[in-house]
Amino acid sequence: MPDSLPAHVRREQAQRLVDERGFVRVSELRSAFNISGVTARADLDALELRGAVRRVHGGAVPAHSPGDGESFRAEREHSFEEALKASIIPKQQIAQIAAGLVQSGQSVILDVGTTTHAVARALVARDDLHDVVIITNGLSIALELEQAIPRFSVIVTGGSLRPLQHSLVEPLAGLVLSQVHADLVFIGCNGVDIAGGVTNINLPEAGIKALMLTAAERVVVVADRSKLGQVHLGRVGPLSAFHTLITDAAADPAMLDSLREVGLTVLLPEIAHGAPDRL
Repeated sequence: MPDSLPAHVRREQAQRLVDERGFVRVSELRSAFNISGVTARADLDALELRGAVRRVHGGAVPAHSPGDGESFRAEREHSFEEALKASIIPKQQIAQIAAGLVQSGQSVILDVGTTTHAVARALVARDDLHDVVIITNGLSIALELEQAIPRFSVIVTGGSLRPLQHSLVEPLAGLVLSQVHADLVFIGCNGVDIAGGVTNINLPEAGIKALMLTAAERVVVVADRSKLGQVHLGRVGPLSAFHTLITDAAADPAMLDSLREVGLTVLLPEIAHGAPDRL
């Protein structure tokens, strides 16, 4: 497959795509520039050597500039693939507790995110569960749950696709959520704070999360310790809109005490012996 552009021009354009989209797949570069997968990967490798991008599984994400500080890192939205590699054990701890809250015959809304993706895996692993209806706006989550059909019924909200998180947002996503009332909803987020409530970096996703709050009987936020005390651009809702926080074993005890004082039930791995307390 011949290259249609000089390598330096193609790589400059590839870098712009990564910067604009936040995550670009090798397959997308193949299609965009009419090149082979080998050439696309070589381009990304060359850009990574220059410090222009960072390679992740399947593609690349923007690289931090040398002068970037903590405030930039806190606000940059990581791609799904990038976030999937972070805090793996805490997410598994959270997922086991969350999956233990679900009973056969229940309906569940499962928000987009890598922690909720871990919840989906934990639910699939529970062979005792059957007749569970799961509604999600995450394409990766839907694919993870597919192997549990027909024990599970999986409903995808529909809507406009955000490639960075493989999530479905408005328009249209809210139509499905307005027509259902589930037993449980598991919400992912970027921040849980006493004053700021539950927040998310991306506004369109924050809007869908907010709709989910009114579409379920019990609202559970799943967040590892790095999200506690953080506040971001898109407000999902005040802490009073949530019943339960599930976090990991290394969460700051003082922070958890403060969250309990405002009425939030907190579930941790070390207090979950066997099946977690039911909501």
